[in-house]
Amino acid sequence: MSKHQKHTNLVRRDNDNFGPNEIAILGTNCGNISNLVHQISKKINQYKLGYFDASHAKDVDKNQLSEYVFHHEGNVQITTSGSINKYQQRLDFAQFDFVFINGNHYQGAKQILILDETKEASVLKRLDQLQNIQFVIKLNSETKFFDFLEEKYPQIKNVKCYTIDEIDAISNHVHNLIKEKIAPLQGLVLVGGKSTRMGKDKSELNYFGKPQKVVAKELLESHNLETYYSVQKDESENEISDKFINLGPFGGICSAFQKDPNIAWFVLATDLPFINEEIISLLLEKRNPSKVATAIKGKSAIFVEPLITIYEPKAYPILLQYLAQGYSCPRKMLINSDVEVVEIDDSFIRNVNTPEEFKSAKNELANNG
Repeated sequence: MSKHQKHTNLVRRDNDNFGPNEIAILGTNCGNISNLVHQISKKINQYKLGYFDASHAKDVDKNQLSEYVFHHEGNVQITTSGSINKYQQRLDFAQFDFVFINGNHYQGAKQILILDETKEASVLKRLDQLQNIQFVIKLNSETKFFDFLEEKYPQIKNVKCYTIDEIDAISNHVHNLIKEKIAPLQGLVLVGGKSTRMGKDKSELNYFGKPQKVVAKELLESHNLETYYSVQKDESENEISDKFINLGPFGGICSAFQKDPNIAWFVLATDLPFINEEIISLLLEKRNPSKVATAIKGKSAIFVEPLITIYEPKAYPILLQYLAQGYSCPRKMLINSDVEVVEIDDSFIRNVNTPEEFKSAKNELANNG
């Protein structure tokens, strides 16, 4: 008899213990760990990095007032109370490309082991935490592996080893660990319902001898992107039906992320017939996975175009936060988030919404072809 499933089994984002991509540093004192993290962060500052540590203050203020002190240039200092909760931490770290963890206090899914002869007992105490050592750092080149390390993990001799002064090499190794977790990219063509102004489904309009939804899908597939149609219902093999009903494109994007929150989605609408191979290539070339999204903007436009955009996995929790506040506009989320903006000529970003606009656009495209 099969086990009763009480809750819907949703696809979850791939997380380590506390964040999507993390590494715990242990084996030496907290000062050495903090100093190393700050040196590495200066070398790879193109990424959004976090450092997860424990307070070393002896006296803890039990005041329940949470303080958020904002600097006018954008920095914020947060002082609040609460215990460690991996679910809350995963929300807090969802936007970070990489989280360093002080392994003297918290266990990370991956580890950097620092060999410090004065901390041999500390390493022995945390031996069971060393389950996925990425590389070893020696405080000096003469430091030997502790006997118990080789007994427990004989393969440790094959792990890459650096000395503490090789900051460039260490930073490059971390850089590669970040790049390994860049999300794969798939396409999502938004196929809407009947347009009030057009009087028919705009995805079925014929500009190039076939329905525009087919043209849009082929544009993305020509760049080796597995591509799905976003539809309202009646899902088939290459379609993703709306799970967020009556929210338009916002619901379509969220539905794609619900299908797979570990994928970055290249979203393309069907009412933008002037978008071509060059624009798709440009957006792919300029993709910045460290940002929430990479979006197109007309040079004279004020805001980005949310329906020619690559949405990274870190966009999904932000979209849901906006939905929780009563907003279902993807552009509003993009305007207020950390987005890579790619400017192009405004003539490519023209929505076709009426029969008159369709006739004019089809004639122009035929003449340009």
